[in-house]
Amino acid sequence: MNFYTVALGVLTAVLSVGVLAEGGGDRTFALMMERNEKAMADYAAKKGKPAPEVQVYRYGLELDIAKVVNVTPPIRSCNAVPSRMTYEDSSGKLNTLEYKVMGVCRNNGS
Repeated sequence: MNFYTVALGVLTAVLSVGVLAEGGGDRTFALMMERNEKAMADYAAKKGKPAPEVQVYRYGLELDIAKVVNVTPPIRSCNAVPSRMTYEDSSGKLNTLEYKVMGVCRNNGS
């Protein structure tokens, strides 16, 4: 019985480290943005439009948003993390805007 308890503890620890390694950091952000870019290129191709280029938001940027197509969800982090919104403007052109949002922070022990 003691062997199984120790083995279960070791397995839990190993899996926890794997989840933490996959759940944060620049690699996760890059993968999320890469997947978003591909999904939006596929969407644009279906609609017969050119793929949107990513524009980084800056304060005071005037936006012409007619329809929001996609927004990447925030990830688990206690810091500001990148997010993207793809939208159609009033002329029907697809645009992707990259900006920072506060990550979902759950460090209160729950």
